Amino acid sequence: MDQTTIAWPRKTRELHNHHMDSTAWNDFRFRDDDVIVGTYGKSGTTWTQQIVGQLVFKGATDVPIHEISPWWDMRVIPPQARQAVEAQTHRRIIKTHLPVDALLFSPKAKYLYVGRDGRDVLWSLYNHHANANQLWYDVLNDTPGRVGPPIERPDPDIRRYFRTWLEQDGQPFWSFWDNISSWWAVRQLPNVKLVHFARLKADLAGEMREIADFLDIDIPDAQWPKVVEHCTFDYMKAHAEEMAPMGGRVFEGGAKTFINKGVNGRWHDVLSPAESLAYERMAVEKLGPDCARWLMTGEE
Repeated sequence: MDQTTIAWPRKTRELHNHHMDSTAWNDFRFRDDDVIVGTYGKSGTTWTQQIVGQLVFKGATDVPIHEISPWWDMRVIPPQARQAVEAQTHRRIIKTHLPVDALLFSPKAKYLYVGRDGRDVLWSLYNHHANANQLWYDVLNDTPGRVGPPIERPDPDIRRYFRTWLEQDGQPFWSFWDNISSWWAVRQLPNVKLVHFARLKADLAGEMREIADFLDIDIPDAQWPKVVEHCTFDYMKAHAEEMAPMGGRVFEGGAKTFINKGVNGRWHDVLSPAESLAYERMAVEKLGPDCARWLMTGEE
C-alpha cells in the first residue's frame, strides 16, 4: 500500500460521558513506535495490553500493565498518570475505547483493535458494572467535568440489562455499533490489525506470533514459552493486581473480580432464542454481513 496516497482517518467529533473525554487525545504527542490497543470495552482489552506488554518487555514478571498502559480517553485519569506516560522511555502501550472518528490517528503508530461477540461483551460488561463498588461510582459521577447523566447501579435482571443495551445503543455506556463499524472500516490500513477474543482463546500462541510480527517484535525462541505463559488467563488471574484499574480497588472482591472468567457463551442458557436472534439481526443491519460474521466468529 502506497502510504503517500492513503486517506488517513481524521477526527471529526468529540465524545463525552461519565467515563470518557475524547479531547484527551487532541494534544497527545505520538511517537513513531506507539502501540494503541482499541476496543469497545470488555472485549479482551486488558488481555491484549498484557500480550503487548509481554512482547515489549520480553516476558518480564514485574510489568504493572494497568499503570504503564492507561485508558487515555478516560476522563478521570489524574495528570500525574499522563505525565508518567509522557516520561516513559520504553515502547508505549496506550488504551482507547473510542471509535476511530473520535480519535486522533497517527500514521506512524500501530493499532490493535480487539473484537468480541456483543453478547459475550455484554455478559462481561454486566459483571464489571454489577461488581463496581461505591468508590467506582464516586469517581465517575462526582469528579468534575462529567458530561451527561451519572451512571447508576445496573438493573438486577441481566436479560433486561441486555435488552436495554441493545435497544438503546449501548446504554448506560456508549454505542457498540459505532465503535465496531468505525474500526472495521479502517482494517486495511497498514498500521491497523484486527484481533478477536475467540481466536485468542483458540490459539493464544499463534495469535501472539501474528501480533509480534505486526509490531516488528522478535522474541528469542528460548523466551517464547514464558511470554505466552504470562498471557494465559490463569497467570493473569493470579497477578490480577497488576492488570486491574487502580489495582482493583473499585470492585467488590478486588482485582480478581475484574479478571473474571475469560470465557464466551454464558448468554446461551439465559437469553431467549428471540433475544439472541434480535442481536444477530441488528448486527447485520448495523455492520453489514461481513463485519457481523467477523464479530461473531473472528473469521474475516
